[in-house]
Amino acid sequence: MLASATTNIAIALGASGTGVAILVVLRSRSNRTRTVASPAVETSADDVNVPTVVKTAEATVTPTVREKAGRTRSLFASAFQSIRGRGIDSATWDELEETLLLADIGIGLATRLLDPLRAAVKDGSLRSPDEVIAALREGMTAQLATSDRSLHLDAVGSPNVWLFVGVNGVGKTTTIGKIATAQTAQGTTVLMAAGDTFRAAAAEQLQVWAERSGAAFVRGAEGGDPASVIFDGIQSAAAKGIELVLGDTAGRLQNKSNLMEELKKVRRVADKAEGVVNEVLLVIDATTGQNGLAQAREFAAATDVTGIVLTKLDGSAKGGIVFAIETELGIPVKLVGLGETAVDLIAFDPSEFIAALFE
Repeated sequence: MLASATTNIAIALGASGTGVAILVVLRSRSNRTRTVASPAVETSADDVNVPTVVKTAEATVTPTVREKAGRTRSLFASAFQSIRGRGIDSATWDELEETLLLADIGIGLATRLLDPLRAAVKDGSLRSPDEVIAALREGMTAQLATSDRSLHLDAVGSPNVWLFVGVNGVGKTTTIGKIATAQTAQGTTVLMAAGDTFRAAAAEQLQVWAERSGAAFVRGAEGGDPASVIFDGIQSAAAKGIELVLGDTAGRLQNKSNLMEELKKVRRVADKAEGVVNEVLLVIDATTGQNGLAQAREFAAATDVTGIVLTKLDGSAKGGIVFAIETELGIPVKLVGLGETAVDLIAFDPSEFIAALFE
């Protein structure tokens, strides 16, 4: 079914700027539950009390970073207005540095961005506030220029597997649900595996998303082995010809060493199943700022993270964490969350993001 080696989530989520509104109608059906290897239980859209998904012609406008990232934008707009009104002086650099730090770009990168501008003003190659601001924009754009932001669906004859990692509370389960909704709307068959067996609420929430999107669903016994649930999900998908497995994992960072060992095991076991793990996506809450960067370091050390999903960007003034993550860790931000609805998870576009900050 897949026409190319990679698929861009912007297409899956409606690059045209529209999404599909979903009307959910509950319909009671006969009970049908099947036990798979280990204690994992599989359900699908044919099970009891599963919502029937009815797609309507009503369209929902997909949000943009410019509309939603207002707090980060306001930081930059205020600084630029002040600099333009006052002209370039010694306070200019303090103000720009403070703005970058408040946006959580980080002191190291802030210094690397501003030092060349100071030198250029000193030697006369930059003369006006607008020239300084344009040069800063150019420098920030260069930081995000080379990353591969595609989400890969390139396995042939076996399921593609996307694993999701991150601490509790960052929006991992909701992110999986939104991606499942987008992918099934595009015609991709999806199975969701509830590998966070230590929080019953996580599995229940994921099952609701599976029911709404029409995805198959596999969960395990509470407190069971997360790796076995992911394995069973991949094997079930392979047997049924399902193209994409979305695997949730636990996020108990307070048990850091245990969690990281568990994630390593999940990855090892997933690699042994009849699928291809082509994405490991780390979900980070944008409002946590530099704490998000610390989380990224921990998870990247434990498993081969291929991309970042940055949630709650609409409620944070700390959008500069995008630059810190990509510059310090070399991990691309692939998706950003701008709200609560299914269409509010969009592909990250660096040029759109930077334009939102400077225009």
